[in-house]
Amino acid sequence: MYQKILAPLDGSKLAERALEHIKTVTKGRRAVKVVLLQVIPWPAHPAHTLSDELIRSESEKAEAGAKDYLAKVADSLKGDGIAVETVIVRGEPAEEILDYAKKNKVDLIVMSTHGRSGVSRWVFGSVAERVLRHSASPVLMVPSFVSRG
Repeated sequence: MYQKILAPLDGSKLAERALEHIKTVTKGRRAVKVVLLQVIPWPAHPAHTLSDELIRSESEKAEAGAKDYLAKVADSLKGDGIAVETVIVRGEPAEEILDYAKKNKVDLIVMSTHGRSGVSRWVFGSVAERVLRHSASPVLMVPSFVSRG
């Protein structure tokens, strides 16, 4: 049923909680491909306050870090016999996740919530919530917290 699964990761252990669910969904299935996607947000400072050289340097560091991180996660999944591809894009995380899923005909998005709540959620929104609300593909949300009930 699911041939291409998108797993957005931000480098956090909370986001990685989705990986166990991906292993379960792909277990015993050969034609499934998992795409690990990391979105590097645009610089937080307006471009006119940073030099081009500093922006380029920070951008290269962020991309190198993302590449190393995704390679480690991909190796772990490959060790479980899962076909994996890694992708790094730049932009606003929710928009880039939705855009990638649509353009690449993703069958399922598996991602972690981050448990953001209260005023910060109202003001800034939640990447996971925006993806859930606007995705044309099914979305499996994995709670980022451990329930003690």
